[in-house]
Amino acid sequence: MPFGSLCGLFLFQDRVNILSTSLGGLDLLASAVIILERQGRIAYANAAAETLLESSFKVLHQQRLSDLFMNGDKIARIFEQAKSRQFDEKREDILLERVARLPLHVNMIVTTIDDPENPVLIELRANVQQLKLDREERLLDQTQANKELIRNLAHEIKNPLGGIRGAAQLLELELPQHDLKDLREYTQVIIKESDRLQTLVDRLLAPHRRPQIVGDVNIHEVFERVRSLIMAEFPQGLSIQRDYDLSLPDFRGDKEQLIQAVLNIAHNAAQALAPRIAQGDAALVFRTRVARSITLAKVRYRLALDLHIIDNGPGIPAELKDRIFFPLVSGRDGGSGLGLTLAQTFIQQHLGVIECESRPGCTDFRILIALP
Repeated sequence: MPFGSLCGLFLFQDRVNILSTSLGGLDLLASAVIILERQGRIAYANAAAETLLESSFKVLHQQRLSDLFMNGDKIARIFEQAKSRQFDEKREDILLERVARLPLHVNMIVTTIDDPENPVLIELRANVQQLKLDREERLLDQTQANKELIRNLAHEIKNPLGGIRGAAQLLELELPQHDLKDLREYTQVIIKESDRLQTLVDRLLAPHRRPQIVGDVNIHEVFERVRSLIMAEFPQGLSIQRDYDLSLPDFRGDKEQLIQAVLNIAHNAAQALAPRIAQGDAALVFRTRVARSITLAKVRYRLALDLHIIDNGPGIPAELKDRIFFPLVSGRDGGSGLGLTLAQTFIQQHLGVIECESRPGCTDFRILIALP
């Protein structure tokens, strides 16, 4: 190693030791504190930062903070702005994406400090719970708006559909015999398309028409039923792993609605796995657990079912992530865009919610159902 580089390393280590000694009190803070030197490398990280980033300071101080995350260019940009004194303090909620790890939802506070060697201090506060509550509230509002939209739209479509179909049938009866063979094709198109739209409308209205049939439900019977249906449709190239907590209690619910909700999610996942099924390495995981102290729709529950349907597919496109539960939104050619909407409706009727985390190679649909 050249003498100049060696001296630089020693000087850097001296600064690290001085910072660690003088800022030791920051280890008592619950929020992560990170100090960056001029090149964006980590010069100091407190104990909370080591916990949050799941790495020791010995590892962290050799790296640029921006290199720890897949979307680190955003951190690099803010660091450069801070270093050039474009602001004194900046606050921002940010999602930090990591390779093969869950993303970090944090509130980031970036502050410039009067130290030419270590000019930027970053404080990271985990914001998972608040983001989760905000997301659930938006989801509930969205679902309620969807219900009203679906009801109104379905009725507006259904009323003229009957008239269109009836008119096509009457027109067919009035066709001259010598033109019947040629023109009947067109009237049949009108009738068949009217029937298709009628079926779509009936599916839109189905969750709001049919009353719940409540009884004792074993969630593993639900998953096993779905597993048998999926394996019957995809017998080759797809494995379904079962990771069940057999101690989960039975609960009161509509078994058929729950089967439909889980089936809609699992079937969507299986269809997204088509390329991997062709390769023979497609996998679904059905996981059941119990969650404690869960807040759903601003109500705190002591226990809840924590169910997961996980696939190793390509992931949900970024432009669809926030809209997958909207009606008529589909990422697949020929999809109706109703499967996840109906699944969310059925689960919410059971005091629950469906959440989704997705990245290439891992999409995890999480179903939480309160156990009152």
